[in-house]
Amino acid sequence: MDQILHRARTPNARIAVQQLGPQLLNGCCHEADRADIVGFNLQGLRNSLPTSFHPHINGIIEEIHSTSRLLRDLSEQAQIHISQLTAVFDYLNVILPCLCRTLRDIMTFIEDKSMNREHRWRAMYHKLGNELPGTTLPARFIMYNQFLRLLQDLLTRSPNFDLNAMESLRIRILQLREARQIPPPNPIRTDLIRRDEALEFWNQETNSHWAEAIFTQPLPSRREFKHQGRTDAYGPLQKLGHLPPVSRDVKILVKRSFDNDRVSVIFFLQLRNQAPSLLIRSKVLNQNWVSALGAHELCIRRESDSVLHLSKWSHTEQRAKPWANLSFLTWEEMVLFYCTFLCLKVCSPLTVNVNPLEFHLRKERRLFQAQIIDDGYQHVLMVFEDAITGGCRLHAAVWEGKLRACPVWTAFIPPNVSSSWLLRKTKRRIWLRDIQPYVFCEKYRPTHQRRGRFGAFELAFAHSEAATRFQELFSGTPDASAASAAPDSTEGNDAVEPASQSSRSTEVNAIGEIGS
Repeated sequence: MDQILHRARTPNARIAVQQLGPQLLNGCCHEADRADIVGFNLQGLRNSLPTSFHPHINGIIEEIHSTSRLLRDLSEQAQIHISQLTAVFDYLNVILPCLCRTLRDIMTFIEDKSMNREHRWRAMYHKLGNELPGTTLPARFIMYNQFLRLLQDLLTRSPNFDLNAMESLRIRILQLREARQIPPPNPIRTDLIRRDEALEFWNQETNSHWAEAIFTQPLPSRREFKHQGRTDAYGPLQKLGHLPPVSRDVKILVKRSFDNDRVSVIFFLQLRNQAPSLLIRSKVLNQNWVSALGAHELCIRRESDSVLHLSKWSHTEQRAKPWANLSFLTWEEMVLFYCTFLCLKVCSPLTVNVNPLEFHLRKERRLFQAQIIDDGYQHVLMVFEDAITGGCRLHAAVWEGKLRACPVWTAFIPPNVSSSWLLRKTKRRIWLRDIQPYVFCEKYRPTHQRRGRFGAFELAFAHSEAATRFQELFSGTPDASAASAAPDSTEGNDAVEPASQSSRSTEVNAIGEIGS
């Protein structure tokens, strides 16, 4: 890493960065690998020491794992925001040599056989913690990680970027470098941080995208797969840093990692036309490979119990070819990834058509389907049961129009729900407690469906018969309360009430084979 950074000290550093970008990005991945190795060895050292030492060591291990993750995130995001790499290059030159030296020194102490394990830990902690007054070993990694997070903000032109905080941390790291006799880096070229352009971009980014929130909510349950498949990236793949540059105005939405971060997938949005794309990174024999395609160029299906298969169409061979296999630990995460991809693809302005088979997640059985009035929209509500894990979920989709069958929200039904979970309020309205919808739409507001002091989620069915069938699905037998439910205040002038057998058939036929 030191050699890569040194070679970029040329009169025209911008050209140098473009030439050395692939090596620089792989260098970040290399230091991430080193951090993983150090963290693993620290765990071994911790396990051999009395428990009184564990809290201090655990704190350092946690920060080192964060360092590894941040370095990989930075390299992957730089592949998308390649035009911004020149702005972060000098800052990487500040932190990477110092971080690299710290990781190497920790390994030197761990491997020092001249001392017993307790003395190795004490010598490491005190010597490295005293190199810069006020900067203990845990505080050093906290400083590194704060700096790396700010670098990500600078790279992505985030509105959270704080130049003053960056400068404060940079000075502190330079003081640590001096104390460790690491040669000073090049001066920071602040002219590359174009604040006027960035502010215009940031003003466009004040509103978040729905996809950014999908994987931030805690899962209400975790139904793990008993058998794990294999995660693979098929490409065509290119070396990290060698992909053609994408537009400057892109927004990273979601990142998901697989197989201990050996493979990762990033969803990002081209802001000029709101077209979503996917970037996949795969590590093979210490070399990182990447591929990027638009969501409209990919198809998705469930390949096996735990694997989602993404394929692309080969125009030369006139057939579908694999792009990636992604193995998930839980059914819930698989469902969220599938719905996120499907909704982004359906809503992409570049999508011409969607294979009807993509609207159904294989190995799920549809138990129920009916029309609901949902936050003022007509949606189709379905209940699916997974054949592999036994999990059940609610799934709402667009009822009609250009986006017909596009997912709107899904909610996982808690296992072993009690009788108080479902409450029939009126002939057409049912309240559900402990339901957490994951929303795949900007306009839909689940809070508008919340009722009562406990915030129950209301399902407003178009027909009372559908509400009865839904209630029976979860009670096992018809509930007497269905017949005695209070009349809906909106039913008096409702032309479709009371529901007849013919109206029920019309409802199912209108929906067609959505989700089947």
